[in-house]
Amino acid sequence: MASNEESNNTQQESKFTLSMNPDMEQQQISLDHQQVEEKEFDYSKRSQWLRAAVLGANDGLVSTASLMMGIGAVKKDIKVMILTGFAGLVAGASFSVGAIVPLLAASFIRDYKVRIGAVVAAVTIALMVFGWLGAVLGKAPAIKSSARVLFGGWLAMAITYGLTKLIGSSGL
Repeated sequence: MASNEESNNTQQESKFTLSMNPDMEQQQISLDHQQVEEKEFDYSKRSQWLRAAVLGANDGLVSTASLMMGIGAVKKDIKVMILTGFAGLVAGASFSVGAIVPLLAASFIRDYKVRIGAVVAAVTIALMVFGWLGAVLGKAPAIKSSARVLFGGWLAMAITYGLTKLIGSSGL
């Protein structure tokens, strides 16, 4: 009888061991899956504030450059153009990361046409960088995003320059 009870206990223990094995494997698979999930970080959770930062810097860059281009279309004086750039920088302090680029590009150049070209060149490079950065952070196509930001910035600067030149030449 004792041997019969021992064999029943042994069978129950082996059943318990067999039934525990799949659970342990499931737990191990679950742990492995959690470790893989921890290694893969989802950047989309922070994409909204990153997008806002990139677009804010882009907005400051284009706004200050357009302001300087508009003044440069009417006045060829470097002091007026630099003062306007600083006024735009102070007025839009939250955009200061992007706003400093055209200001630095124009501040050391005396010739009017070269100064306008330097602002356009510096802003072009910065717009491409901001477009690329926004694409990388948002997991979007980099070329398409950079081109969209670049052409949008060029369009804003061209409209500002053209309208200011038109209004300034008509004597208003």
